[in-house]
Amino acid sequence: MIGLAGKRIFVSGAGAGMGAAVALLSTRAGAEVLATDKFEDGLLPLRKAGCTVAVLDVTDQEAVDRFFTSQQPFDGIVNMAGWVHHGRLTDLIDEDWQRSFQINVDSMFYVLRAALPKMILAGGGSVVNMASLASSVKGFAYRAAYSASKAAVIGLTKSVAVDYMADNVRANAICPGTIESASLKKRITSLAEELGDANKARAWFVDRQPMKRLGQPDEIAKLILYLLSDDGAYATGQSFIIDGGTTA
Repeated sequence: MIGLAGKRIFVSGAGAGMGAAVALLSTRAGAEVLATDKFEDGLLPLRKAGCTVAVLDVTDQEAVDRFFTSQQPFDGIVNMAGWVHHGRLTDLIDEDWQRSFQINVDSMFYVLRAALPKMILAGGGSVVNMASLASSVKGFAYRAAYSASKAAVIGLTKSVAVDYMADNVRANAICPGTIESASLKKRITSLAEELGDANKARAWFVDRQPMKRLGQPDEIAKLILYLLSDDGAYATGQSFIIDGGTTA
């Protein structure tokens, strides 16, 4: 059983899916969790489960700076906020490209720049950034902007791991396959409009999985808890692939 007793954990994008799973499992493992999201509704169940919650738009640099200035150091930073654009490069408009990087990369930059100084002064900690299998790891159809932004997440993570290793800060990225989530449901709905059939849209995502099933948020969250815990103390600078055999 992974234990996080005595650790203070920040989670962004905690209002649903994998972010919510990380917040809930970390709380059950004994951590003091501060779960944030841009929208309050998804945070209410986490508050009832014992998490401290706060509304925070991690793409707002000034809001992020104010938030971390007001906080005590965190032992763990989990950057889960993200957005998936569906389209090829020639389908992209500038706003889609910019939004992909703003949500998927800039938000992590803002959070880490604000949080790391206090973490370092407190003796170090663990950073976990949500990347994706769709990144520098593997190409997927209709994921041009998303894959480019998640490749940047991997590069950022490795840089943090090397630059702050002497400060006892570890940094790792998670590269999941397709996970059952509210975000995925929106993508299935969007694809269903193109294909004219909701079942075909879901099958498009499921059939590309070697296991012929989608991953579950808790399956990813448990790996993240390991990296946050003292059991993961020898792991840093890595992109952990957990994909149901897609890259096997």
